[in-house]
Amino acid sequence: MSADSQPLLRIRDLKIEFRRHDGPPALAVKGISLDLKQGESLAIVGESGSGKSASALSLGRLLPEPPARITASELSIAGHQVLNMSEKELQKVRGKEIAYVFQEPTTSLNPVLTVRTQIGEALSLHRPEVKDRDAEILSWLNKVGITEPQKRLNAYPHELSGGMQQRVMIAMALCCHPKLLIADEPTTALDVTIQKQIMELLASLRHDLDMSLILITHNFGIIRDVADRVAVMYRGQIVETGPTEEILSRPQHPYTQALLDCVPRMGAKQLRLRTIDYAALESASV
Repeated sequence: MSADSQPLLRIRDLKIEFRRHDGPPALAVKGISLDLKQGESLAIVGESGSGKSASALSLGRLLPEPPARITASELSIAGHQVLNMSEKELQKVRGKEIAYVFQEPTTSLNPVLTVRTQIGEALSLHRPEVKDRDAEILSWLNKVGITEPQKRLNAYPHELSGGMQQRVMIAMALCCHPKLLIADEPTTALDVTIQKQIMELLASLRHDLDMSLILITHNFGIIRDVADRVAVMYRGQIVETGPTEEILSRPQHPYTQALLDCVPRMGAKQLRLRTIDYAALESASV
């Protein structure tokens, strides 16, 4: 990890609301604050609707504004004040400073373009100095563990398995050398064996590239070997944060404890999942 004391990502009092036709705006994110150092990894964990994906998308200003309205006292990536940037300036930051891998590669990849074309477009936009584009694409396909990469250059997404599609997405995101990768539920559509392979790949590449990583997930079971720190989100707020091992072994907030109870364990005799007492959680969060 870089010794630079300045965080790569700095978030202060981030709020996100969505305009509604039938009532007042819905406040989805209620003033979260985070720092992330160069080379550090953070898992943001919470249920669907907790605000974690909206928070991640706001970092690259990928939420449509309106209906979204994003405010913060500070939102900076590598020194860039994201909320003050024009769309043209944001296009230079997206891909080069911050890149995304989403949960459904089948919808993220263009179905009518080959692997060569899709990764090549990213290189053309953010690394035009690359002369031998095919060699660079093959290098990245190798790095993400795609077998026989030469044969995959002219493949279309539907000709690849879900795991291979996600590896192509990771190659496309990383070929532009971003400082920060945001992986938003990157294993949801994959079977358990492929999930493990993808998480190991992200952990390995993060170390090799000295890249920062934010992993968005609802599953505490996949973060141990990937994340240095954890932030637990509940109803638009961060209710607990700390080093991964500390959160996993000694959770303090009842919501964190309830989420951890949902993680399957070998040999566990519990027959039913614990019911989350939301009324008690509201009291604990006040």
